[in-house]
Formats: sequence, structure tokens, C-alpha cells
Amino acid sequence: MSVEQLYQLWLQKAVEDPDLISELKEIAGQEEEISDRFYRDLEFGTAGLRGVIGAGTNRMNIYTVRQTTQGLADYLLQKYPGEKISVAIACDSRIKADLFAQECARVLAANGITAHITAELQPTPVLSFLVRRLSCKAGIMITASHNPAKYNGYKCYGPDGCQMTDHDAGCVYDAIQKVDMFDGVKLADYAAAQKQGLICTVEDSVYDEYLDNVQQQAVNPGVCQGAGLKVVYTPLNGAGNKLVRRILKRIGVEDVIVVPEQEKPDGNFPTCPYPNPEFREALELALKLAQKEQPDLVLATDPDSDRVGIAVRQGDGYRLMTGNETGIMLINYILSCRKQNGTLPQKPVAVKTIVTSEMVARIAEKYGCELRNVLTGFKYIGEQILGLEQAGEAERYVFGFEESYGYLAGTYVRDKDAVVASMLICEMAAYYRRQGKLLSQVIEDLYSEFGYYQNTTLNFAFEGEAGMEKMKQVMDTLRAQPPKTIADKKVVKISDYLKSEALDVDTGTRETIKLPKSNVLGYALEGGAAAIVRPSGTEPKIKVYVTSVGASEEAATAETARLGKEMTALLGIE
Repeated sequence: MSVEQLYQLWLQKAVEDPDLISELKEIAGQEEEISDRFYRDLEFGTAGLRGVIGAGTNRMNIYTVRQTTQGLADYLLQKYPGEKISVAIACDSRIKADLFAQECARVLAANGITAHITAELQPTPVLSFLVRRLSCKAGIMITASHNPAKYNGYKCYGPDGCQMTDHDAGCVYDAIQKVDMFDGVKLADYAAAQKQGLICTVEDSVYDEYLDNVQQQAVNPGVCQGAGLKVVYTPLNGAGNKLVRRILKRIGVEDVIVVPEQEKPDGNFPTCPYPNPEFREALELALKLAQKEQPDLVLATDPDSDRVGIAVRQGDGYRLMTGNETGIMLINYILSCRKQNGTLPQKPVAVKTIVTSEMVARIAEKYGCELRNVLTGFKYIGEQILGLEQAGEAERYVFGFEESYGYLAGTYVRDKDAVVASMLICEMAAYYRRQGKLLSQVIEDLYSEFGYYQNTTLNFAFEGEAGMEKMKQVMDTLRAQPPKTIADKKVVKISDYLKSEALDVDTGTRETIKLPKSNVLGYALEGGAAAIVRPSGTEPKIKVYVTSVGASEEAATAETARLGKEMTALLGIE
């Protein structure tokens, strides 16, 4: 079916959402606008769906959500024939998130699958917890994480609480492709399904159980009591507000000041167009409030509260910590204190992604901790936890993190969790406060001990149909013409995760990369520097991760600038 035919079909059949009706009429005669909405279907992968909210097959709307859920239902019914099947559903503060969650429940109920839906918005890690707590076969989280307000998304989880594996996501995708978006979807009446017990509201007591599990991850229980820790917190108009504040109160952090403009849920994110705690702009209001209140710490959780960013007192102002720096401090705090307390397990295991700081390896080595590297995406960390659990060794897992501000201690969920991370960050700050040290001093002490590792992420956006083709061309060119040097540093090793092989440039030998195939290219440079190129799995952008190592911040910064400039040129971006 052509783009124009699809557009006409939607004009005829997409009549349930007034917003879509208006949008379709407004773009009449605008070929480029129509094409952008209909030139492809939103692709369902291991990260589920993510796209701009609006009309069309390339948009997030009730019809694409229903089609996806029908495909998921068909997959589950085929995989578990004759079994009682249930699915957990939650959403954050995104525009239409609650509507999409309800539509998911209606489709599942119409297929005889019980939907456990939360009464209000919840963090993504809570959804991961609910899947296992309620013995569900799958989970659906309606969120676009930290994307701008115009986006929404659909994350799918397996019965283990992890995001779906590549294999299962492929099976669901195949099932989705067989579903007619308008005529092939089963749909129940919401109220009637509730009466039949096919749509159930999750009881509030489950959230207390979740917080109990979070609190059990404390390294030094009671350290915050009477420590005088003061925190400025922003949930960035998202789902973290209630549970983050509840866990901080539980551990004795009483002085928490919330940024008023960003306290209540609001999917428009009026004071923060890009609600990503990785970027300073997202913390501007919190930093302004901090100058007035003078807290020890600034915390910011993203809209679905699986990521957390912090700023710490330094001199007369506040220093924003990178995701790597926060993770480095946390793993050092956890390993050093648990060893001191006698609670560090035999053969401890920590997990990080391939784009996360190699400084972690040096810290892990110091404490005799095995460090496992996995592909980008927290589901791969979750898989490592699952493997340990299946081997009867779950207690060996101590911490996992990725540079993009995602952290997890404990095995109660299978995804990154800003609630437990916020608790541990505050506990860590209180622990060092009792020693008369700021976190800004702690990170500098670690740099002095292990070397100044600087990690920078460059983001290059590629919008629309032409942008997707450009991204493919960039990766194809890099594979066909690999660089011999980057910023005058010799490339000593090229790792192609799509081909599952690493080439030693000097010897010409190749070794197999024992990780799932992924469209990622890594360049190891002489002196310990490195660059990794990876198209995002959830956004139309290419990310370049640059690593430099220096004897000082100045030396590392200068090297980072040179590497960043060279990588930008290699990608053909002006």
C-alpha cells in the first residue's frame, strides 16, 4: 500500500481520537508531512517502540499501540497454550501515557489475558518488579524515558523482569506484522473487563514491598540518621516524586527540598524541554534553588525514574557529576564499605557496559571483584543477574551501571533504578560527610589514585527518512574505510560488534567477540584512549563515546577535544 493510500485509509478509519482527526486534516496536500508519518511502521525491537506522538504508522497513537499489544497477545497465547496468562502495565507522565496503558489493557483482556495495571504513574523499575511479583508472563511500560515531550514509547518485558530478549522481541515483531491495525485487533470494554476480573488494579501494598527491597540494599544502614544531609530534588515532572521521597524519608534524609516547578507530573515538561539528567539544562532550576538553599546534594530523576543525575557542592557552587563519575564513586563506596563491614560476598561480581569508563576495572581489581562487560542497554546487565540467580549465586552480584546515568544494586528488579540509586547516593554523601569530605573531593581522590579517566559522549541527530539513511551510510563508510589514526593516535584494535570480531591492527589477528551482534564499532588507541560509535537503539541519532586518560584534568580535557573533533570529521558531519 502506498503512502497516499495509507493516508486515505487513516482518514477513513482513524476516527476515535479527535487529536488524530485534526492532525490528518491539517496535513492534507503536504506530501513531505504525509510521507514522514506513513513511509514506515514504527519498528518493534528489544527496546519496544518509541516515536513521536501523532497520526500515522510511524507515530505513537492508540492504533499503533493496539496493534503492538495484539501482536504481543498472539505471541503469549502461542507460547503458553492453555496457561493462565497475565501482564503488568504501568506508565509515566508522558502525554497520552495513561490512555495508551488503558488501551493495552483492553486489548489483552479481549484476548483472555489478565492485565494488572497501576492506578497512577510509576517508575520503570517498579514495572520490572511487578512482573515477577505478580508472576506475569510479560510487562508493558508506556514511557519514552528522557526524550523530549513530543515522544512516547512502549517497553516490553519478559517474565524474568528483564526487557525482552532479541529472540522474543523478534517473535513479537513477526506477530505484530500479521495484525491489521484497524480490523485485526480485539478490544474489550474497559469497565466490563474490570468486572470480569480481566483488568485488575495493582494494590498499593505492592509498592511498600518494592521499597522494602530497595531499603535492603543499604550498605551502611542508619548512616543518614542525624547526619544533617540536605538535598534538593527534582523529578523533572515525572514518576519519581513519591517513591524517591519515601525512600529518602525511610533512611533518615528529612531535609529534602523539591523544585516546585518540576514536582507535579506534566508530560509537556514546560520548564525542561529535554528532561534528561545527563544535560545541565535539565538541572538549571534545581541548581538555581541550590544556590539559595545550599544543600549537600542535588538529585534529578528522569521522567520514568530509571536514571538519576547529581550535582555536588564544590567551592561556592555545584559541580555536575557525569554518569561515569557517579557510578565510579558508587562502586568504590559499595566495594570498600562492604569489604570493611564484612558483607562483601565471595567472588563478587559487578557489571558495566562496553561504553562505560574503564576506570571501573581498576577499582574492581583492587577489591577482588569480577567485572563483566556487556553491550549497551541495561537488559544485558539484567541478563547477567538472571544468570547468577539461575546458578544459585545471586548474592555475588553487587552493582551494575551504565554511563548514561543508570544504576542498580540488588536483584529485586532487572532494570536500572533511580530510586535505589538515589538512596545509595544520599547514603554515600552522608557517609563521607561524617568524615568531613564532600563528594567532589571523593571523586578527585579516586582520580589521584587510579588516573584521570575522562569519558565524553557526542550526539549527532538524524531526523526523518533521510536521517535514517544517512545513519546507515555513516556506519557503512566506517566499516569500508576504517581509520588508521584518530587525532594522531594510532588505532591498535578495531572491534566490530556486528561482525563479532576484534582485529589487532599490528598483528592482523582476529578474535571472536562473545556478545550478541550489535551495530557498534570500537577503536582502541595507543595510550589507553578509545572511541566507540553506536547508532542509538531508541532515538534517531548516532552516539560517539570518547575516552581519554591523562595525568590531570587539563591533559585529559585537551585529549578529549582532539578526539571529539577528529571523530566528528570521520562521521562526515560539519
